[in-house]
Amino acid sequence: MGLDTSHGCWHGAYSSFMRWRCEIAKAAGLPPLRFMEGFYNHTDITHDDSYDAVQKLGYEQKHKWASDLIFGIYGNLPIKWECLKPSPLYELLYHSDCDGTIPSASCEGIANELEKLLPLLPSGDGGGHIGNWRDKTSDFIAGLRLAASRGEDIDFH
Repeated sequence: MGLDTSHGCWHGAYSSFMRWRCEIAKAAGLPPLRFMEGFYNHTDITHDDSYDAVQKLGYEQKHKWASDLIFGIYGNLPIKWECLKPSPLYELLYHSDCDGTIPSASCEGIANELEKLLPLLPSGDGGGHIGNWRDKTSDFIAGLRLAASRGEDIDFH
């Protein structure tokens, strides 16, 4: 059981689709999807996470102000999807991973944005149902372009 789409965009596990979208967001310089509305779970972020973030920024834990600042940012999550509009990637990243459609009118814009990201994606193997990150993305782009050329929506099922 997993996600299948029309036009050959995707066939694979729901979890692989989510990992792929997380990598797309990362390549696009967007916030991690786990911080976005609909994906965010406030119980996943603790004050210890803020200390870890402070250490990654080069501060020691004794700088409580830095930890409090970062934890304050976490307290303002989730990030609203509206901040990504009018990016065509919005439709792909926010989309359900198990049903619905991507309208044909959106397919070309998403394909164009994904194509720009291809060189920024890892060149290696993403494992499981992803395989090569760039090849998987190229397949998705080809499916989007096929759907757009036919004036058809991408169906998720």
